Amino acid sequence: MQTAIEKQLHEALRPSHLEVINESHQHNVPARSETHFKVVCVSAVFEGMRAVQRHQKVYGLLSDCFSRGLHALALHLYTPEEWAQRQMSAPASPRCLGGSAEKP
Repeated sequence: MQTAIEKQLHEALRPSHLEVINESHQHNVPARSETHFKVVCVSAVFEGMRAVQRHQKVYGLLSDCFSRGLHALALHLYTPEEWAQRQMSAPASPRCLGGSAEKP
């Protein structure tokens, strides 16, 4: 799944920076699952697009992955200028509480 996500995003968005991080182990899923990913993508394609439009574009590109078991994406989508302003870092993912009997 991770390879498919990376390939599709590279081909469609030609990113200057791309991270696809499998965060499935942080969720209540079987070992070695590939269902939850964090995506950090920096692309000039996002110029002039609002955040919701960027998310819709990525969800559209990955629709086949969702039909094959992808469950959730944490999307951090930036233009090159925005990425530079963020000092080339994306926020950390929050701890998952869904589906677990353990609560803080």
